[in-house]
Amino acid sequence: MPANKPPVSRLDQVVADAIRNRQSRESGYREQALKLYPWICGRCSREFSRENLRELTVHHKDHNHDNNPTNGSNWELLCLYCHDNEHARELDAEAAIKAGIDGAHGKETKNRATAQPFANLKDLLKRNDR
Repeated sequence: MPANKPPVSRLDQVVADAIRNRQSRESGYREQALKLYPWICGRCSREFSRENLRELTVHHKDHNHDNNPTNGSNWELLCLYCHDNEHARELDAEAAIKAGIDGAHGKETKNRATAQPFANLKDLLKRNDR
């Protein structure tokens, strides 16, 4: 006698469908990218074989995972390390903007702190030597 399963709610069904569609879409563009491009990291030039191909990822250049042109113009193959580094650089740039630092020139765009705790250090040291 089969066990009684609780009825599946509409929300659960929608979430399950969304997850399944996302997995299908990701599998699709990954497979396409692996067919289009040589199995080499676009940053560090590390070469991959079937044994370690799981370490090669598809990076979306515009960071939009729904932008998947079949010609691969929005993709690049990156190893796990370079892919993590690429996203960390983006996060660092966002943090710099929030902190008021102009990433292009390394200059602060907001008012700088004006405290100079060591400004009179030389004078203080001379005074203690006497």
